[in-house]
Amino acid sequence: MCGIAGILLASNALDQRPLRTIGQMTMALRHRGPDGEGFWVDREAGIAFGHRRLAIVDLSETGRQPMHSASGRYVITFNGEIYNFRDLRRELEEVGHSFRGTGDTEIMLCAIERWGVEAAVKRFAGMFAFGLWDLQTRTLHLVRDRMGKKPLYVGLTRDALVFASELKAITCFPGFEAKLDEGAAMAMLSKGWVPDGNCIWRAAYKMPPGSLISVTAADLAVKRSAASLARRTRRWWSLAEVASIGQREPAAGNDEELTTELDRVLRLAVRERMVADVPLGAFLSGGVDSSTVVALMQAQSTKPVRTFTIAFDEGGFDEAPHAAAVARFLGTDHTELHLSAAAARDVIPDLPQIWDEPFGDESQIPTLLVSRLARQHVTVALSGDGGDECFAGYSRHFLASHLTRLQRLPSPLRQATAMGVGVLAHLSDHDLIESLPLSASLRHAMRSDRLYRLAHLLKAGNEDDLLQRLTSPSTETLARHQPPIPSFSSPLPNDLLSRLLFDDMTGYLPGDILVKLDRASMANGLEGRCPILDHRVVEFAWRLPADAKVRNGKGKWILRHLLGRYLPQQLIDRTKQGFDVPVGAWLRGPLRTWASDLIATARLSGAGILDFAKVDACWRAHLDGKQDRARDLWPVLMFEAWHCEATRSIASDAAKAHEYALLGD
Repeated sequence: MCGIAGILLASNALDQRPLRTIGQMTMALRHRGPDGEGFWVDREAGIAFGHRRLAIVDLSETGRQPMHSASGRYVITFNGEIYNFRDLRRELEEVGHSFRGTGDTEIMLCAIERWGVEAAVKRFAGMFAFGLWDLQTRTLHLVRDRMGKKPLYVGLTRDALVFASELKAITCFPGFEAKLDEGAAMAMLSKGWVPDGNCIWRAAYKMPPGSLISVTAADLAVKRSAASLARRTRRWWSLAEVASIGQREPAAGNDEELTTELDRVLRLAVRERMVADVPLGAFLSGGVDSSTVVALMQAQSTKPVRTFTIAFDEGGFDEAPHAAAVARFLGTDHTELHLSAAAARDVIPDLPQIWDEPFGDESQIPTLLVSRLARQHVTVALSGDGGDECFAGYSRHFLASHLTRLQRLPSPLRQATAMGVGVLAHLSDHDLIESLPLSASLRHAMRSDRLYRLAHLLKAGNEDDLLQRLTSPSTETLARHQPPIPSFSSPLPNDLLSRLLFDDMTGYLPGDILVKLDRASMANGLEGRCPILDHRVVEFAWRLPADAKVRNGKGKWILRHLLGRYLPQQLIDRTKQGFDVPVGAWLRGPLRTWASDLIATARLSGAGILDFAKVDACWRAHLDGKQDRARDLWPVLMFEAWHCEATRSIASDAAKAHEYALLGD
């Protein structure tokens, strides 16, 4: 995994000096590739590529990028891994091709030369984002993997297209206008993350998952906006098509046969992701997803797998005992780090620079810290990300069937039930439930925010209304305007669970989960791999019947059943906790001054995004202890912290870009 950057000048560009900025752009990504850098520039064609290397497979010089194809027709700068490259290599060798090195990039280039760009990427199993220059046709191809695991941003200026793994490289380019996209900002304040179809800067956009675009210098002479360029992007892989095929051609077999097939497909995905020429391990929380990945790793390893867990020294936020129990049973080489709240809070000032779009999912903190821990011992870590989205692990997934049945009840009865749940939420707000002798899991389930959410869902008038409520943010938007209500283009209009899963896979997964993992791991020079999101696993998951996912009021039934082949039931059956951190308590205590200062700064900044009457009321209610409003406040605080950092760094980038522009050829 690496960091990539590139520049293509428009055919009518009068000045080639901006190509020199490729050095500054690439340097901005040095954290993604601490093992070296490389550049390729063709001034006559107006193209430049940069690459920061995190060496994983083939550590020799033959793995350096940017890399030329054997014929010299193509040049590539590539971020990611092609896990089936050995199978592709054997296939290509059988028809006469030979290779200098042992890595995947050389195989990619050969596959593209033999089969063409789109046909080749359809045969790649992996995570990838790359820029490919065709010297013969003078065309730039930009490609992103199926699920959106690897980021790829594209920016447009008056005279050039620029692309990179992160926005901080694009804002280095002279002439790039870093103007806030208010729609993206409103969406972030509502959801906590910028949707994958938006970008925080107007002049940039994200390549969608499973997409590619082909551009020439002549195209750039007439395409003057990021939006017009984005419309040329086409899909080479479609989740909508996968979902439709899965519904038309469901998997055949009984429970055991389906579980065995999942075991086979997921074992293959795990095995392919265990290929590395550097130390490798896994994140282990003790939950179903990470435990399944680690169990399949250990089943295919001749030595103990390295596993990593962090824990906060605060009650109710510690999954370490569960992880340790799983590690002991499987026989892994387990590392556990207990952190004080102060140590966790110490990383907060770094967050806006690491996530260079505003990002308000507080689980970014433990994800960053566990990545930092793992990097002290390994260079690659497998994770269980994707299990909830593929196999229905969120409460909304298994609530859906219950709530659908409740839709059949008379409206007055549903409204009365909603009112009763609202009363419980009010009691929870005032700590009255805390005084009851409840288990930790039940107390977690009866948090006021969860109860208010349930009351809101019970008021749904019909299934479409229920879908809208299930997929809308559960927090109050503190922006001046509400973001537009999204339209649902799910190909499965008659199946509520499938519509929810489709929405998660196309929204929350690429916009939040994968962004969180990529930035947290790459900030530490660590490669994160997600076997559950292998496209073959995803495609199999869409062929499963609903009751293989949700059964007996629980989600991820088939994944739990599979894990039961490797772990005893008592290590599987526990309440899902998630990567929670006690942000609410911190905001009332040690983070209070920091938060107050940010809110005051936001009031003076003039960005015009926030509704300060709402912000002030929310902040007072939280400080008074009447309600835990951390989930409403955290996106606001992260947005403002990001805005301060962006303003500072853009001013610095502009000064450096001016210096580059003054340099001669």
